[in-house]
Amino acid sequence: MGSLKHQLSLTMSVNRSGIYASSGPGWGDTSLNYRYQLAGSGEARLAVAPRISLLVPTGDSTLGRGSGGWGLQTNLPISIQHNAHLVTHWNAGLTWVPAAQNPRHEHAAVLNPSVGQSTVWLVKPRFNALCEIVWTSNAAVSARGRTERSSSLYVSPGIRWAYNFRNGLQVVPGIALPFGIGEIAGQHGAIFYLSLEHPFRPAHSRR
Repeated sequence: MGSLKHQLSLTMSVNRSGIYASSGPGWGDTSLNYRYQLAGSGEARLAVAPRISLLVPTGDSTLGRGSGGWGLQTNLPISIQHNAHLVTHWNAGLTWVPAAQNPRHEHAAVLNPSVGQSTVWLVKPRFNALCEIVWTSNAAVSARGRTERSSSLYVSPGIRWAYNFRNGLQVVPGIALPFGIGEIAGQHGAIFYLSLEHPFRPAHSRR
């Protein structure tokens, strides 16, 4: 929005619930995001960019594709470039849905915190090795006005690499292999990631 200080974005998703696998994939919830560049930029050693998001219940909560209610989410990310080859990212967030809904159309308020940390090793300018640790505490609606809470802790090692094109397009594939610790020990997964980034116009930071 005129500079890197103020950024708007839209997040849309298609997902499939493991509990309702027979229903197939479908549209998930949508988020409208505002991010403020409090400190730093892509070239700074320290960057802080708090975010607040409006959560729109476009997913079908009866099929496990959404929360079933409007909500707010906030995140405080901090990035530190320690040297030319090592970067760490820290993130703390909170999601609030005052009238979440379960498949039986029962409603309750949920407040879910999360904390994440990742370490990125810049092996080469276009190849990174990384490891992410994420803890979440999730409340699910169990009855009208009641919730049940569970927590998870995942460690996710992975790699990503980039292809840069002369027209400004950057294509970044990645793969990670998360595994659970503590209450969810024994759980394993795979994450495949593909980012296509191209600016509509050059972005310049102005005070």
